Amino acid sequence: MLALSKNILAPALKKLEQRSVLSEADRAAFLGMPFNIKSMSASNYIIREQDLTKHCCVLLSGFAFRSKIVGNGARQILSVHIPGEVLDLQHAFLGIADHSIQMLSSGNVAFVPAEAVHEIAVAHPAIGRAMWLETLAESSIFREWIANIGRRNALSRVAHLLCEIAVRLHSAGLIDGTRYELPMTQEQLADATGLTTVHVNRMLQKLRCDGLITRDKRAITIGNWKALSGVADFNPDYLHLNGALSQNFASSEGRLYRVRPGDDLSLA
Repeated sequence: MLALSKNILAPALKKLEQRSVLSEADRAAFLGMPFNIKSMSASNYIIREQDLTKHCCVLLSGFAFRSKIVGNGARQILSVHIPGEVLDLQHAFLGIADHSIQMLSSGNVAFVPAEAVHEIAVAHPAIGRAMWLETLAESSIFREWIANIGRRNALSRVAHLLCEIAVRLHSAGLIDGTRYELPMTQEQLADATGLTTVHVNRMLQKLRCDGLITRDKRAITIGNWKALSGVADFNPDYLHLNGALSQNFASSEGRLYRVRPGDDLSLA
């Protein structure tokens, strides 16, 4: 079904405006792109590896993740995505999917024809630049995930993922306190951090026992932001949120702790 409301793509537009200054004409053109909305359940595939790509997808609600299946059947989760993010700009331009994207939770996805994405990138260079910068920022996140899995210890890996999701949700205006929903099973957390499910459980229990987080089903509450980010070796520069990062983030005492590029996030 063709969606008519131009407000539907507004969160994705807000995300791109963090990357490049857009004019009113740019904004109107982006919001005017054609799209169809599909309601999807948890685990539904948005796109599968090796599929021909005919659309570019915007996550309107719910969470999604990218993954690769290796030769022995094991899965590696490559990234987690939150509402308002464009999921597959690279797929729209490369023509074939080199990895899969699935829903973590139920939600809605807007499917924009790839041709419309190509046309707006050419007709509106500022939008094209924003898309380019967004894919570069995604590459930076991928690099951080490689470093996280390859060189950090198990506790830091889990803590780093929790910190990243919190900052990204806060930057998108989706949370304003210490608590957020993370609809990931321990198996999915294991696939994202290169650990076993048992090891993930132990790390979550240690973070809880140390007073850094509390966990209620899929809800995470950060008990001590500075300590958690110190354990995680977390520095948000790789997210390239620029001015959007200089915002309030809740601390363990319930007050607002301001996170800025270059902040000392150590335990001291």
